Amino acid sequence: MTLQNLLAIRSLVEFNAQREDIQRILTAAERNLADAAVTAISDENRFDAAYKCVMQCAMASLMANGYRTSTSKPGHHQTAIQALTLSVGLDARTVVVLDSLRKQRNINDYDGEPISPTAVEECQRQAHALLAHVRAWLAEHRPDLY
Repeated sequence: MTLQNLLAIRSLVEFNAQREDIQRILTAAERNLADAAVTAISDENRFDAAYKCVMQCAMASLMANGYRTSTSKPGHHQTAIQALTLSVGLDARTVVVLDSLRKQRNINDYDGEPISPTAVEECQRQAHALLAHVRAWLAEHRPDLY
């Protein structure tokens, strides 16, 4: 599977990213990661903030490659996360972990399952690492956007 295949099946749409687009979404990701560290709020909200950082990194990765997810189709979070191997060369094991966090978020959002402190920590750890990975990838492969 390639990003072009995902475009062909309409999971992605073309997007001409500008430096401002990438900077804006990375700044939002940093804000969400900082919010995830606020212990005065619930574990669910901290998890959501860290997960939002993950999604914003995934979106920035796609945008830097000329795409966005098609939000009119279901599964755009899954597509964005699973495309990280294609968009910024993230290893498959990490993608599996990120996808499990996505599933955990869905269970919490739709079934009300509580989020454990351990899950919050894992989501924060993964968000920090992904943000660093995306920044390094941009600096090396798309310095015009970084």
